[in-house]
Amino acid sequence: MAAHDIETNQLRDEWTPESMYRVESIILRNAFACRTPEATETSMAYTRFLRLAKMTNENYPVFLALLEIDNHYVIDSLIGEEEDPFVFFTSIGPTKHLLRECYRLLTLWHPGGIYPKTLSIVLGVLQAAYSYAKDGYDIHKVSINDLNNLGKHLNKDAGQSDPVNRAILDILDRLASLEGQGDQEMEDLSRQATMVRSHFFDRRRKMEDVIPQVLLVKSDYLVKEIAPNLVFED
Repeated sequence: MAAHDIETNQLRDEWTPESMYRVESIILRNAFACRTPEATETSMAYTRFLRLAKMTNENYPVFLALLEIDNHYVIDSLIGEEEDPFVFFTSIGPTKHLLRECYRLLTLWHPGGIYPKTLSIVLGVLQAAYSYAKDGYDIHKVSINDLNNLGKHLNKDAGQSDPVNRAILDILDRLASLEGQGDQEMEDLSRQATMVRSHFFDRRRKMEDVIPQVLLVKSDYLVKEIAPNLVFED
């Protein structure tokens, strides 16, 4: 037996369930990167399977993680064409992990750098969580940085009737209602929420006067997107 064959057999003998899971994870991560049409198609098939399997409290973190995929074909496959993205996570109650991850995604994304439906999913979670602002705040203590990374996704040019703008303004309005709770951090948060809203509505003011300029650097999610070769209808 050749030395190469001996080494290969030795490597095969060392396979464990953990190493197999690791290889599978690498393959999936490569597909989710959507760098080729074939990878995009694979991701679409995977997310469609998840959608049909339905979201539960046990598997929702997988759905949440998939929101980081920068490809609108994949996101459409995940939520379905008739699904309202704002209610995508309705079946899952707000948790500390869910809210923390939503703010992490808002921080990760540049304004204009994420598919609007993906952004709408995250905003829908926050709208539900802060329908009673104090209850939502008790689950996840919103920081000024969290608030600024929410507000940076406002688009003045689109106006207040734009669904994304409307959702962000609604969340900011609810956070502004935390005023008068006798807590200085809540007071500061309420004041900042009010200022971001007022700068949006006042055409004479610029958003960079209330939100750090570095957060307002724009991007375009379509620039680097790779389309699939084929799109199958449900």
